[in-house]
Amino acid sequence: WLQWPWVEAVVSTQSTGLFSKGIVTGFRRGQRNQTVSTSLIKIEGVDAKKDVDFYLGKRIAYIYRANKARKNKVTGRESKLRVIWGKVRRAHGSSGLVRCAFRTNLPPKAIGATVRVMLYPSRV
Repeated sequence: WLQWPWVEAVVSTQSTGLFSKGIVTGFRRGQRNQTVSTSLIKIEGVDAKKDVDFYLGKRIAYIYRANKARKNKVTGRESKLRVIWGKVRRAHGSSGLVRCAFRTNLPPKAIGATVRVMLYPSRV
């Protein structure tokens, strides 16, 4: 069945990754105060509140590069990459934004940066 060109095109465009891409849009806020412990993330392909349900409870990784290399406790290799882990908590508004809580609050330089929304743990 792969001899038809349109079937091959459909198969090659499907992404099979362990994570979706997201962008940090800022922190939860009111008119005067902002809550830095709750980050707002726009997940790629999520445009409505009903689509958010799949991502509730999923893990989020904010990966950044530091100046100093640190040794990994498991592998023993040095790396300048660091990770702040978080979790999708609930929807924010009706346009597909999500509220996330990270283990340590995200730094301001994270606004506009990309995050990985892991497709685990599964709730199915």
